[in-house]
Amino acid sequence: MNNKIFKMRLLAFFFLLVATPAMSQKFNPEVTVDEIKKDIGYLASDELKGRKSGEAGDWEAAKYIRDQFREAGLKLLYNDGFQSFGLVTAAEPGEGNSLNVNGASFELKKDFIPYAFSANTSLKAGVVFAGFGLEVDRDTLKWNDYKNLDVEGKWVVILLGDPDLENPQSPYLEFSSERSKTLLATDKKAAGVIFVAGAKFSEKDELGSLNFDKNSSRYAIPVIQVTRNVANQMLGGTTIESLETELLAGQKPVVKSQAVISAVVNVLLKESETRNVAALLPGTDPVLKNEYVVVGAHFDHLGMGGPGSGSRQLDTIAVHNGADDNASGVSAVIQLAQKLGAAKNNKRSIIFVAFGAEEMGLVGSKAFVNKPPVETEKMVAMFNFDMIGRLDPAGNGLSIGGSQTGKESEELMNRLNTGFNLAFSPEGVGPSDHASFYLQNIPVFFVSTGAHPDYHTPFDDADRINYEGAKKVIDYSYLLVNEVANRQQELTFQEAGPKFQRNRGGKLKVTFGVMPDYAGLEKRGLRIDAVTPGKPAEKAGMKKGDIITAIEGKKVGGIHDYMSRLQTLSAGQRVSVDIIRDEKPTVLIVEL
Repeated sequence: MNNKIFKMRLLAFFFLLVATPAMSQKFNPEVTVDEIKKDIGYLASDELKGRKSGEAGDWEAAKYIRDQFREAGLKLLYNDGFQSFGLVTAAEPGEGNSLNVNGASFELKKDFIPYAFSANTSLKAGVVFAGFGLEVDRDTLKWNDYKNLDVEGKWVVILLGDPDLENPQSPYLEFSSERSKTLLATDKKAAGVIFVAGAKFSEKDELGSLNFDKNSSRYAIPVIQVTRNVANQMLGGTTIESLETELLAGQKPVVKSQAVISAVVNVLLKESETRNVAALLPGTDPVLKNEYVVVGAHFDHLGMGGPGSGSRQLDTIAVHNGADDNASGVSAVIQLAQKLGAAKNNKRSIIFVAFGAEEMGLVGSKAFVNKPPVETEKMVAMFNFDMIGRLDPAGNGLSIGGSQTGKESEELMNRLNTGFNLAFSPEGVGPSDHASFYLQNIPVFFVSTGAHPDYHTPFDDADRINYEGAKKVIDYSYLLVNEVANRQQELTFQEAGPKFQRNRGGKLKVTFGVMPDYAGLEKRGLRIDAVTPGKPAEKAGMKKGDIITAIEGKKVGGIHDYMSRLQTLSAGQRVSVDIIRDEKPTVLIVEL
């Protein structure tokens, strides 16, 4: 080989060596409107059919996000970037459901339908009418449908709703859910529950749907709904309309029925697998690289909508694309990963994560903090992006929750503000994934441009996103994340608001001071995900991971049972709480 050829080949090799990184980098490291459009356009496309957890579009979205992290040069965590976990996503009737009244058979979905929280069992028994199925004794509010009524070993027929149906602020609301009524019926030793809609509740004599209420806990007795026509036959010809009228007039109707009701219930809970997508950008400082900033957003949405999905248009089955909720937030995470990944000047390490199953009850972020890639004690801040695509150009308002979970947070956000009308919300608990991190004593930033009429409807589409506004939000967020990743001192965590959310507008008289598992993943009772220092549960010795199985000897099977039990307790009361800890049963005494 002559010298000239050698030099030419050496030059060509050098050119390839220099050019390869630039040629392989398929993205612009700067935040651009075009790339935001690309991210949201794909994630919110009809092709993904609403990214419902456990379905094909959910998986395709996860792969897209993983690939963006990989192209940004991040280190994929868990199993090639995926942290898989199981969950229940739907309920459907199985084989063999049946209903028979005095020898007459009825049709599934036309005359009767089971509830998703029903036991899978059979029952043949007599029947008793139990009004609205309420037992309330709170100050001046009193109502008792079970007074002088023996329901042991029998079916109880219960009206849906409550005695103040026309009042949206009815004082009975917190007692009137079907789960609450079923729990009370089991306390009264009823063998099964039959719900029926009175004429005041629904003009049409139609059944509801077999909805999965995003909680997989179930009761030990069969629970079904029937039409008024079927209920009338169960009650010996006495009509539901007349019984409802008597109840609302303050009377106590007495029903004597010799009917024998046989039913078989078989409800299948559809178990699916979904995942979080996580990747790491290592820090550059030899000491601070062992501290971690988490940047996240949920990528799931409502699928095709329909009853039980969370859609605000229950009568519409259509793709709920979720462009703002939350393809916009995911795009923010991807764009930040690309920009920070290209710069590689972050002293602290940064974990980028897209959470699955947020719409099912923050399931993905809970799975992440329960099995984190690094100890949660090493996480110094969490940024959560949820709906950042509808910035109003007139008001230029940007909402940031958790603003007082770090002592220095508000000063930092104000100092770096690029012209937004910032609206701070101090509390760390809120309706998105940052709450799971606040429970671990991590300062949080919940970034959002707010809700709008298209929220949780099929109209949350990519063509309604304010892309220039989204870019402004992401550019500002880059300054925040970069500051927290590089400041010498980590943010100082402080509690800001309770570590639990009140039920139905805060009407609970007492609380334990815990954050429970809302999704019902634990089947033996109610798992405790966090305990607030100084509150009754913590003083009694309750710990994160404890499973409550009973309060005052009465069974607790999940969040709905727990809330119903709390309704019956009073301040100053001492109650026994049965728990499972480290697979061993024990009892705590909680003073409220």
